Amino acid sequence: MRHRIEAWFETLAGMIHDRSLVFILVSILVAAGLGSQAPKLRIDTSNESFFHHTDPVLTVYNDFKAQFGSDELVIVAVECPDIFDRNFLQRLTKLHKDLADNVPHLADITSLVNARNTRGEADALIVEDLLAHFPRNDAELAALKDRAMSNPLYIHRLISPDAKMTCIVLETELADTGAPDDVLAGFDDSTKAAAPSSGKTKNEIAETVVNTVQQITDTYDSKDFRIGLAGIPVVLKVQKEAMIKDMGRFLMLAVLTIGICLFFMFRRLSGVFLPILVVLLSLVSTLGLMGMSNVPFTLPTMILPSFLLAVGVGAAVHILSLVFRRIGHGEDKRTAIIYALGHSGIAIMTTSVTTAIGLASFATTALAPVSALGIFGSAGVLLSLFYTILLTPALLAVFPIKQKVGKPSAGRSNDRFDNIMDKVTELVSRRPKTIVVITVLLMVAGLGSAFRLQFSHHVLHWQPESWESRRATERIDKVMGGTVNLEIVVDTGKENGLYDPDILTGLDRLAGELKAFDDGKVKVANATSVADILKEIHQALNENNPEFYRIPDNADLIPQEFLLFENSGSDDLEKVIDAAFQKARFTVQVPWKDIFYYTGLLKTIQTEFQTTFENRATVTTTGLLQLFVHTVQAATRSMAQGYVTAAVLITVMMILLVGGFRMGLVSMIPNLSPVIFVMGLMYWFKLPLDTYTMMIGTISLGLAVDDTVHFLNGFRRYMGHGLDAREAVRQTLRTSGRAMLITTVVLALGFITFIFASMLNIQRFGFLTGVTLILALLADFLSVPALMMLLYPEREVASQSISISQKLEGEIS
Repeated sequence: MRHRIEAWFETLAGMIHDRSLVFILVSILVAAGLGSQAPKLRIDTSNESFFHHTDPVLTVYNDFKAQFGSDELVIVAVECPDIFDRNFLQRLTKLHKDLADNVPHLADITSLVNARNTRGEADALIVEDLLAHFPRNDAELAALKDRAMSNPLYIHRLISPDAKMTCIVLETELADTGAPDDVLAGFDDSTKAAAPSSGKTKNEIAETVVNTVQQITDTYDSKDFRIGLAGIPVVLKVQKEAMIKDMGRFLMLAVLTIGICLFFMFRRLSGVFLPILVVLLSLVSTLGLMGMSNVPFTLPTMILPSFLLAVGVGAAVHILSLVFRRIGHGEDKRTAIIYALGHSGIAIMTTSVTTAIGLASFATTALAPVSALGIFGSAGVLLSLFYTILLTPALLAVFPIKQKVGKPSAGRSNDRFDNIMDKVTELVSRRPKTIVVITVLLMVAGLGSAFRLQFSHHVLHWQPESWESRRATERIDKVMGGTVNLEIVVDTGKENGLYDPDILTGLDRLAGELKAFDDGKVKVANATSVADILKEIHQALNENNPEFYRIPDNADLIPQEFLLFENSGSDDLEKVIDAAFQKARFTVQVPWKDIFYYTGLLKTIQTEFQTTFENRATVTTTGLLQLFVHTVQAATRSMAQGYVTAAVLITVMMILLVGGFRMGLVSMIPNLSPVIFVMGLMYWFKLPLDTYTMMIGTISLGLAVDDTVHFLNGFRRYMGHGLDAREAVRQTLRTSGRAMLITTVVLALGFITFIFASMLNIQRFGFLTGVTLILALLADFLSVPALMMLLYPEREVASQSISISQKLEGEIS
C-alpha cells in the first residue's frame, strides 16, 4: 500500500508539472473565493466571546442582565488624604456631573454625590441623594461623615474603611446595536469619539465608554486627587488594544523569520518566495473561513496567523529541499519534482494530519475561542497541505530554477552539515542504550513534576505589573475589597413571594455570613440584597433609630414599606427585584483573583442558599464571575481529555505510517518526553497551567511528530534498500536532517517571537512551545535513531550496506 501511495504521488506530481498553469489557476481561485470572506472577520474581546452561544449558563446570564441590568461596571476610584473635605467633595461633585453628562451608553452612575440616603422626617419617608444638601460648615461636614461611615452599604462599595478612597460606579448599556467590528480595520484602530452613535457593537460601546471616562478623568487627576480606573470593560479594552498591536507585529516577525531561515537554507530567492506565497494563501483562506463562519478573532485565536505561517512552511521546505538538491546534481526539473513528491508525499500528508489532530483536540472545549482555535487551526493546516501539494510543484514548474553545481560556499555548507550528522550517527551508534535511558529518565522526572501543576485562570495577571489597568485594579481591590461581583438570583416562584419575612430574613442572614467569609484565598468585601433596602426603610420609619435597622417583625408592614419607598421616587428597587416581587438579586463583592480560588466560596454559597431556601425558592448563581468559573473548569477538563485523545490518535497515525506496531509505539517516547519534561519545568519555575499553557502539549506534540515522521519515512526507505540500521540512520540524517533542522528552527522562532507580546500569558505560551520544539528536534536527532538501532540491531549485511550506501551517496548526496 505504501508503494502504491508513493506511486500515486509521483503520478500526481507529473500531472501537476505538465498542467501547472491549470493547478495555479485552481489554487488562486480557491484562495480568492475564501479570501473574499476575510473582510467579514471581526474582533471580539467581550466576555461573552469566551462562551458558546448555546451554553445554558450564558443563557441564564443573559436573562439576568435583561432583568437586572449589566454587572460589567466601570469603577473610577479617587484617593486623597481625607475624602470628607469640602474642597474634595466639590471636585468629586464636578467629576460626577461631568461623567454623567458626557459618558455615552450610561445606564446608571453612583457615587457619594447621589448615593441613596433614606431617612424619616415626621411621618414621611425621604429618599434623597447623600449630597443633596452640600455641607456648609464643619458641623454639617462631620454629620455627613458620620452618616456615610455608618451606612454598611457604602463601605467597600463607595467608601474605603479608612475614608481615603471613594469610588464612582458606572453601569453601562453594553449590547450590540449594529454590525460587527472589522478585524482588518482594527490595525489602525484609534480612540473613538465620545458621542453616542447607532450601529455599534458591544466592543465598540465598551471602548467608547472607557475612552470617554479616561479622557474626562485625565483632566481631574492630580497629586491630591489621584484617579484609577478598574472594572471588566477597562481590563478587556486594554487587552484588545494589545491584541491588535501584537497581531501586526507577530505577522511581520513571522514573515521575516521565515524569509531569513529559508534564504539561509536555499540561498536562492525562489526558495524564499514560493513557501511564503503558499503559507500566505493558506492564511488568507483560513481567515476567510472564519469570516464566512462568523467566528470572531479573540485573545486565544490571535496566535493563529503567525502559527499558520510557521507551521505551513515546513511541508514546502521538504519538497523544495529535495527538488533543489536533485536539480543541483543535474536532474531535470520534472524528474526532480516527481521524486520529491513521491519521496515526501506520505510524510507531508501524515505530518499535516497529525498537526491537525493536535489542534482539533481543542474543538470540544467549553471555551469558545479555544474551540475555534482548534477548528480553524486544523482547517488552516489542511488548507496549507492542499496548497503545498498542488501549488508548490506547479510554481516550481513555472519558475526558472538555476542549477547550483559545485559552488564552494554551498559545498562547504553541505559538507559541514553532513559531517555533523555523521558524528551524530557515530555518537548514537556507540551509546544507544545510554541515550534511551536518559530520555526515559527525563520523561519520568518531568511526569512526576507535571502531575503537581495547578490549574490557573487569572486574566488580570496576564497583564504586566507595569500596566495601569492592573495596578489600579489591584490597588482598588486592596483598599476597597473588590472590583467584581458574583450574582445570585433567588426565585420564590410566586408573585409577591418577596413579602415573606422568612425569605427576607434568610437573605439578610446570608449577607451577614458571607461578609465574614475568608478562606485564605478569597475574602468577601460586601454582600447586598433587597433586605438591605427594607432595613433602611424600616429604620427611617421608626425615627431613624438604628435599633430598627432590621427586617420588620410584622409581615403586614413589608408591602406597605416597599410601597412607600416606591412612591418616594427612587428606582433602586428595580435593580434588586423584578416587578412581580418574585425574584431577588443578591450581590457578592469580591476582589479579582484566580478563577480557581473562588471554588470554596461558590461551594459555600451553593450549600448555604440551598439549605436556607430549601423547598421555598430556587437559587441560581450567575454573573460574569460564575460564567468564567463554570466554563474554565469545564475547559480544563475537556482540554485534559484532549491531551489523551490527541496522543492516542497521533500514535495510531504513527503506527499506520511506519507500518509496524512496535516501531510506531516506540517512536512516541521521544515525542512525548519533551512535552512532559517542559511541563515538569513549569512546576519548578512556578509557571501557571492556564488556558494558554495547557495548549502547549497538544500543539507541540502535533508538531514534534512531524520531524519524527520524516525521519522514519527516510529510515524505512533506506532499510528497504538493504542498509542496516546504522547506515539507514546516517543517510536519513543527511537527507532529511537539514529540512528537519530548518523547519524546527522556523517553528521554534515563530513561537519564541511571542516573547515580544504585550500579554504575559502569550509570552509564556510562545517561549515554552518554542523550547519544547527544540527539545523535540534533539530527540529526533538522538533518541529516535537510538531507538531504531536498538529495535533493529546490526544485521549480516555489512558489505552490502556499504555498497548500497556508496551508490545512494552518489545519487542524492
